[in-house]
Amino acid sequence: MVTFSNRKTRRRASITAEMVIALGLLAGSLLPISYSFVSEQRLARAAYQRAVAMEIVDGEMEAMVAGEWKAFHAGAQNYTPRAAALKNLPPGSFTLTVGGDRVRLEWQPAGRDQGGRVVREVKVTP
Repeated sequence: MVTFSNRKTRRRASITAEMVIALGLLAGSLLPISYSFVSEQRLARAAYQRAVAMEIVDGEMEAMVAGEWKAFHAGAQNYTPRAAALKNLPPGSFTLTVGGDRVRLEWQPAGRDQGGRVVREVKVTP
């Protein structure tokens, strides 16, 4: 009877060890996958924010080309767009530069991984 109990204990210990090793292998294989999901989510968010910034800058540049640029003085200045999509952008700044026959509008995000800088420059007739 003692040998049977000893064999049963060894079998349980063996199964427990196999379970611990299997869980370790499972966790080791899931960590890279979860990291890639987080990385892809960050990339998708940055692409979305860049698309929103491009939409706003392009829309504002259409108004500038239509003649609104004449209301601004020459040189670089802060610019506040009138787009409702601003709430979907991370913190950043818009800069309008009027000089000679060129008008340039730029959006610069405050941090990294937020879509990057968006610049549009057009030639206007004074």
